[in-house]
Amino acid sequence: MQAGRIFSLLGPTGSGNIFVKIKAGGTKGAVAWMRSAFAGSLPDIPLHYEFVEEQFAENYKSETLTGTLTSYFALISILISCLGLFGLATFMTKQRTKEIGIREVLGASDGNITTLISMDFLKLVGLALFIASPLAYYLMGAWLDGFAYGVDMTWWVFGLAGLLTVLIVFAAINFQAVKAALTNPVKSLRTE
Repeated sequence: MQAGRIFSLLGPTGSGNIFVKIKAGGTKGAVAWMRSAFAGSLPDIPLHYEFVEEQFAENYKSETLTGTLTSYFALISILISCLGLFGLATFMTKQRTKEIGIREVLGASDGNITTLISMDFLKLVGLALFIASPLAYYLMGAWLDGFAYGVDMTWWVFGLAGLLTVLIVFAAINFQAVKAALTNPVKSLRTE
C-alpha cells in the first residue's frame, strides 16, 4: 500500500490512528519517512506520533512505583522483625536459663538445647505461614485480575517464601540458641 493512500485514510473522516512496527535502530529513518509521506498526503494536518513502549511505561508507572515502595517496606519490616525475634530469643533464653542448665546437667546435647529453643519459634512461624499463605494467594489473585494479561500463580512461590521465612527466623534466633546451649550449666544454675 502506498504511503499517500494510507495517510488519506487517516484524514478528518478516518480513524486517526496507524500503528507502525519499526526495526530496532531504524527509528530516526522511519520517523523521517513518515513525516515526509504524511506531509505529502495531508499537508495541513501535523503528524503526531507516540511510541508504544513509552505509553506502556506511563500506564504501568504506578505499578512500578508500588513495586519499588513495597520492596523497601518489605526490607524494613524484615529487619525490624529480625530485631524483634532476636530480642525475644534473648528474653526467652534468659527466662529459661535454669531449665537449660538442668537439661545440660542431665545430659542434653548442645543440638538438643538449640532445637528446644528454636522449635518454639518455628511452630509460631509455621502457624503464621498457614494463615498468611491463603490470604496472600487470594489478595494477589484479586490484584492480578485487574491486568489485561494475567499471570498464573504457582504453589512453589509460596513454598519458597515460606522456606525463606523459616531460614530468616532460624538465622535470627540461632545465635541466642547456640549461646544458651554452650553456656556452662554451673553458671546457669547459679543465676537468680
